[in-house]
Amino acid sequence: MSTGLATPHRTRTAADAARNTPEDAGYAVRLDGVSKVFTSSGTPQLVLDDIRLEAAPGEFVCLLGASGCGKSTLLNLVAGLDRPTSGTVRVPFSRPALMFQDHALFPWLSAGRNVELALRLAGVAKSERRARAEELLHLVRLPDAYGKRVHQLSGGMRQRVALARSLAQGSDVLLMDEPFAALDAITRDLLHEELSRVWQERKLTVLFVTHNVREAVRLGQRVVLLSSRPGRVARQWQVDLPFPRRIEDSGVAALATEITGHLHEEIVRHARA
Repeated sequence: MSTGLATPHRTRTAADAARNTPEDAGYAVRLDGVSKVFTSSGTPQLVLDDIRLEAAPGEFVCLLGASGCGKSTLLNLVAGLDRPTSGTVRVPFSRPALMFQDHALFPWLSAGRNVELALRLAGVAKSERRARAEELLHLVRLPDAYGKRVHQLSGGMRQRVALARSLAQGSDVLLMDEPFAALDAITRDLLHEELSRVWQERKLTVLFVTHNVREAVRLGQRVVLLSSRPGRVARQWQVDLPFPRRIEDSGVAALATEITGHLHEEIVRHARA
């Protein structure tokens, strides 16, 4: 079972931290000419092609595209769970934390112990872990969940614990792979509010993969549309709508309609290819 804790190939040294800040580089994540080829039954398949993309420190970027366009592959490359076939991936100031659609919590541990596991892997002293875990659970508005087992939590609560565990890794970069896709609309709406609040409070850089166009417009400062396989950056939109946003806001709906039209064009183009 996946722990939901990314272990990147890259490491950030103390010297790196002392020498630079995210503002010095101007970016928190950079993909420069990144391509990825997988081989299936001896046949190479180009999944990502010449991806050039940056996320600024504190920016919330949503990645959209049809199924199979390489969105999750892109996140895995940024997380360091895989390597690009060509090009470079740079995350200079923080080892990314990765949150999946499946909460991937250990059912035999309490919510608090799941969060403490991430703190232990991050090098937090045992004497500090419980207080830090309770602080993080409070941050995601689960102040009474420390001792509860996974089966005692609703789907939305489990995803909040998974978010707390991701934050426990101490990263400034949070990668989210359709984390709310399996939730009902009301729970998803509530978690949109919580994620926006935590992102702004923590000044995180977020790369958020979703199939839901309105979700992307509600959450993101920028929406990036990937073409169907091979995945390329087809188009980008700056979302110049004030926060807080609601899924039913007219501005959200209007931009989502525009983006949906381009997404449909990509799907049709791929089907005809």
